[in-house]
Amino acid sequence: METTHIDIAVIGAGLGGAAAMALLDKSGFDAHVFEQAEAFSRLGAGIHVGPNVMKIFREIGLEDRLAEIGSHPDYWFSRDGRTGDYRSKIKLGDFAKTEYGAPYITIHRGDMHAEQVEALPQDRIHYDHRLVDLEEREGDVLLTFANGHRVAARLVIGADGINSMIREKLLGPEKPRFSGWVGHRALVNMDKLRASGLDFEPCVKWWWEQSRHIMAYATKNDQSEYYYVTGVPVDSWPHEAGWVDSSREEMEAIFGNSHPVVNALIDATETVTKWPFWNRDPLSLWSQGRLCLLGDACHPMRPHMAQGACMAIEDAAVLVRCLSETGIGDYRAAFDVYERTRRDRATKVQTISNANTWLKDPEDPAWVYAYDPIHAPLAT
Repeated sequence: METTHIDIAVIGAGLGGAAAMALLDKSGFDAHVFEQAEAFSRLGAGIHVGPNVMKIFREIGLEDRLAEIGSHPDYWFSRDGRTGDYRSKIKLGDFAKTEYGAPYITIHRGDMHAEQVEALPQDRIHYDHRLVDLEEREGDVLLTFANGHRVAARLVIGADGINSMIREKLLGPEKPRFSGWVGHRALVNMDKLRASGLDFEPCVKWWWEQSRHIMAYATKNDQSEYYYVTGVPVDSWPHEAGWVDSSREEMEAIFGNSHPVVNALIDATETVTKWPFWNRDPLSLWSQGRLCLLGDACHPMRPHMAQGACMAIEDAAVLVRCLSETGIGDYRAAFDVYERTRRDRATKVQTISNANTWLKDPEDPAWVYAYDPIHAPLAT
């Protein structure tokens, strides 16, 4: 069977993998990205993209396009779900551009991903490539895919999510733990929302007891799409499936009889799904030999800080910077600097995100948003 030889294989063409591929290509590496899906599709729903990551998209050449598509909230509001009282008002909008160096946007994950994928060299994106085996050899890693294709890569970057096969090869089989939380994801009927006559802020997190919450925000610049995701503590996830259908009735049972804006939001819910949140402990290692991890493959987190995908994209930027400094030949040094540069920040974000306290009360988010992964010092 013929084997293709390349320098770098990125496993997974999600948000982190696509960012890694774009930055590797910009830096002149012979990189290819392998995605198990048969084709691109507009998956997911809303996502927050902080100034810390918009600076990376500036480097890739996508900042202006994403800023054109996404919504630009002037504030992140936190409000009491029953009374509507404001717990915090975190400045974004023009303040973010001035103080943090780039805009803060909220956008549909699929719209952002589409722009990322379109910006890649199309002859180096390989769909329908589900990794089934790998073998680290003296000078490369032999990758075997379910479709029979074999690739020999000098380096392999695992951007393949919480159920990463690369992670499993490094650490052995280990299922993620159910966190005790589920999230409901929904798009709402805009006509019904507007008919309520109420004001729906472009970025607001509603809070109840036990840190139950609804994060609601616009996903388009013209405010034509509004989305929400919840966080609800539960005893277990009894389903085999990765997600199940929910309903407006379930939303009413959990969040009903609340502030009028919340009630109207639930009333305008059309379709809603329910997802489990999974946890893993911080990794003891991020790389081994010619294999290296980024994003959810090494530090998955609950979405409560709206930084999970952002951390994966930050990882990609720092990893490519390290490889650019050392070259592929000294990949061990690059991987070491990458891990030492990223570990404390990613672990801090993972910890705060899992605790679900971010911006609930007034605080300064500059340590997250003002960070510049393209120019920040690397570990020495």
